[in-house]
Amino acid sequence: MGLLPLDEVRRRLRIVGQSYAGMRPVALERIVGLVDRSADFGRNFRARRSLSRSRLAALRAAFPDGDMPAIEVYEVGGLFFVADGHHRVALAHERGAQFVDAEVTRLHTNYALPPDVDVAQLVHTEQQRLLMEESGLVRSRPEAVIEFARPRGYPELLEVIKAHGYDLVRRLEALPSQEEVAADWYDNVYLPGVAAVNRAGLPGVYPFKTEADLFLWVYERRRDLRVFDRAADFDAAAAYAAREGVGRRDRRVIEQEKARPLNPRSRPGSPPSGSP
Repeated sequence: MGLLPLDEVRRRLRIVGQSYAGMRPVALERIVGLVDRSADFGRNFRARRSLSRSRLAALRAAFPDGDMPAIEVYEVGGLFFVADGHHRVALAHERGAQFVDAEVTRLHTNYALPPDVDVAQLVHTEQQRLLMEESGLVRSRPEAVIEFARPRGYPELLEVIKAHGYDLVRRLEALPSQEEVAADWYDNVYLPGVAAVNRAGLPGVYPFKTEADLFLWVYERRRDLRVFDRAADFDAAAAYAAREGVGRRDRRVIEQEKARPLNPRSRPGSPPSGSP
């Protein structure tokens, strides 16, 4: 696994501002990425190219006692991305140092990043956030936790909620707010669907699927069944899904794409962590 590019973090997470954090020691284990997409280094800043190896040799000669100039980094969610000083970080790793001096600029976000974060987690986090915000669930049901094994599940579920809004308009003969649509869908569609999933024992049979995966599967099977039987419910759809099963190839794809979204450190509407 290579170093994490800062532009992926900027693109996938919501950055709400930045501030200068000054000069301070930074733990090497929390320096996980680069501002650019340099291919010169692998994870833990191991040199990959001969040019980098020659640069490291020059640094060893220039700073034999280990006292090197400070590097420049960006901090996001507790992790650091090198803007200047890639080779100095590599040399510090080589010498077994635990800290390096760094001039830090902090990018503010509501997410804490673990040291082993990867692009897959960032994609899941972005797609989950977009689902919650664009559906209205973040405001009407902020306690809802919806996670998919595959990131494609989030936009697919968003379309389901939008379709529910159309049905709700026809039923009420009025235009509900986005939050009202989301709340009605969550209470009267999602939770009953999840209950049917659990009654059918699907989580135990398909542990590689999340609750939301199983709901969407059963929701789609209910839609299929209603082509022939308008009275088909979630329990009938869950039983159908249990008989249908999941093929080895589909399971392999799910397991390859599976990742947990990052947890926000604060509720929507509260100031981001690290804000002045």
